[in-house]
Amino acid sequence: MLDSLTFLVEKLSLLSNFKLFEFKWTDRKRNEAGCKERTMHAPLSLLRGDLLEVPRTLFTHFGIYLGDNKVAHLIPDIMPVLTNDKMIIKTVITNKRLIMGCLYKCATVRVDTLEDFVYDSNILVNHMDRKCKAQQPFPNEDVAERAEQLVGAIPYSLLWNNCEHFVTYCRYGSAESQQTEMFCECLKSIIQDQRSVFLSVLLGMIYVVCFGLAPSTTLPTILISFTLWMAS
Repeated sequence: MLDSLTFLVEKLSLLSNFKLFEFKWTDRKRNEAGCKERTMHAPLSLLRGDLLEVPRTLFTHFGIYLGDNKVAHLIPDIMPVLTNDKMIIKTVITNKRLIMGCLYKCATVRVDTLEDFVYDSNILVNHMDRKCKAQQPFPNEDVAERAEQLVGAIPYSLLWNNCEHFVTYCRYGSAESQQTEMFCECLKSIIQDQRSVFLSVLLGMIYVVCFGLAPSTTLPTILISFTLWMAS
């Protein structure tokens, strides 16, 4: 039982910090790859159409630089669902707006200032080009024009239509997300581990003891455990 609990804590930690495997490079590795990294306190030399990456708490956020200190980026936002007032929608998105947008699966491709987009973080410029060597980027002007054409409300999915899908579509012509792929690989490793079966049975038994023996408690326990067993 202790082994299973340790396994659960380990996997939950991986899920909550999965971006660390790919996006937190050491300075030495960044220098070897030739990545351009800047902060808002250092001078920036950006070209229209550059792909920008900035770290957030649990993920990396992406945008396309449009020139004149403007960045186009896809971000969850509930406000377009609640109002048509463009002045209200244009205001800087708060965390509450973002979370509600995620839950409602609504987002906007919007244009913000570079400062608002960066939010005092480090910036990686065109780092994605090195991770997508098989895909040649479009000319920078074409990238910026593709981003500008998509400005406005758009359906959102944390895994299947996020900010990384937006920028890869604009720059390479195909919407992909390495963060999604890494999350799915992590989830797959959890499902395939047979300790997950034992843990699901244990949690199911606790649920049955607490709420009684009934179809609503026993069927999920059996089905989930059987599915995990077959997948492992």
